[in-house]
Amino acid sequence: MPDPSDQTARGAPDPQDARRKRMLFRCQHRGMKEMDILLGNYAKARLNTLCNDDLDTLERLMDVPDQDLFSWMIGSVPVPANYDTPVYRAIVEFQRTG
Repeated sequence: MPDPSDQTARGAPDPQDARRKRMLFRCQHRGMKEMDILLGNYAKARLNTLCNDDLDTLERLMDVPDQDLFSWMIGSVPVPANYDTPVYRAIVEFQRTG
């Protein structure tokens, strides 16, 4: 029998759902239209499949200024090693293959 004090068992919203909604909004409203499209499309398609560690990594990427992140993604500037993560590579690959 579920514990009545357990919020999840009573149908309370999962805190990760709220986090994902905030992240989706941030990805779609970056300030630079190109990045709104690049990150927004990826987030819309894949955000619900990311584990907590990947969500943390994506949040770190979202803290990078748009122009820097865009330059990395189009290949005009090499991505720094500390940002060249599986999540970053998945975003780039998603943009190439849709």
